[in-house]
Amino acid sequence: MLKGYVNPGFTAVADAFRRNLPADVQGGAALCVYHRGIPVVDIWAGSSDQQGTAWAADTLSLSFSTTKGIVSTLLHTLADRGEVNYDLPVAHYWPEFARNSKSRITVRHLLTHEAGLYGIRSLIADASEMRDWEHMLRVMEEAPPVHVPGQKNGYHALTYGWLVGGLIEKVARQPLAKTLKDELVDPLGLDGCLIGVPEQDLARCAKLIVPAKKTELAEAGQQRKNGINWSRKITEAVFSLAGFDQEKFQDAMLPKGMSRFDWNAPETMQASIPGAGGMFTARSLARIYSVLANNGEYESGRLLSAETVRKMSTVQNTTRGDVIPVPMRWRLGYHRVFTTGPRTPHAFGHFGYGGSGAWCDPSRELSLGYTVNHGSGSPFGDIRISRINTAAIRSVESLL
Repeated sequence: MLKGYVNPGFTAVADAFRRNLPADVQGGAALCVYHRGIPVVDIWAGSSDQQGTAWAADTLSLSFSTTKGIVSTLLHTLADRGEVNYDLPVAHYWPEFARNSKSRITVRHLLTHEAGLYGIRSLIADASEMRDWEHMLRVMEEAPPVHVPGQKNGYHALTYGWLVGGLIEKVARQPLAKTLKDELVDPLGLDGCLIGVPEQDLARCAKLIVPAKKTELAEAGQQRKNGINWSRKITEAVFSLAGFDQEKFQDAMLPKGMSRFDWNAPETMQASIPGAGGMFTARSLARIYSVLANNGEYESGRLLSAETVRKMSTVQNTTRGDVIPVPMRWRLGYHRVFTTGPRTPHAFGHFGYGGSGAWCDPSRELSLGYTVNHGSGSPFGDIRISRINTAAIRSVESLL
């Protein structure tokens, strides 16, 4: 049963959300939409775990790379005060980072995925190392770039979090979680925006569910028996046609031991993994992006100057990168917004593996946050959120 509030002008958005809910397996989701600084959709439904526990108004959900947009926004709050210059070397703030030919990598290179430091598979021996924050910062300090910084882009699927999060920690001189609370959570009154979940909040966390029907498993088993794995074949064909090296994709996305890594384990939820481990409510995501949609201003203050919002939302590169076979039109920490129809040249945000996402479109005074715990989606976007995005945009346009 769908719970929450829907403005009458946005019922199509709720309908799109409802269609995304799983019909015959456990799983749930939440959606929040702001228009002109006001929440017009705030809904949730389904279950937060395999046992059928109902999704609640304050359920936190693992949102994978959606986290990157929040970490980027956090860095921009420091830049807005003059504490970070996008065009200075990262080593200016983090001297140890200069090791292994990284002295010329700038803050801008990190934010636009042009630093050449995406290959996590060659940097750590096992995915379990990702739970150790200090260790991962040392790994980033020792990592050599795989190409000349600024020469091209390659999606830093996991390393982005320790690179940008580590920079934030060096500049702010306090733990990342404390800066997140000081700069975003407290000023905006967020009910669920965590990178590293405190023990007292673990009970609020939805569990990631990747459903697999018995028929699908049987079919996959038969394919393996016949020596055929169609999913792998199709993926390889897409990369081949696009002229991309699948090995680079795996280097960025899949550290060794990833098949054993448990995202639902308490020790993982409590770890600081800023590139992929954020736990959010849809309400908090939409709230943050609503401020960006309003040029950095909210009802009782200003988070960012209009000039900083302009800088961070300006497209920096338009080419296909080494890792993702489509142009992402990278801004400073954000990418293009995908829909099933309407054009969104002014929209920016970040989607996550698993189906989550958050974004804004200042030209439409619109923002949206979507959290979900079932299905897998893809690193390039997910048709589920694309359909919701389309419904939200068309609802706004119908009001004009």
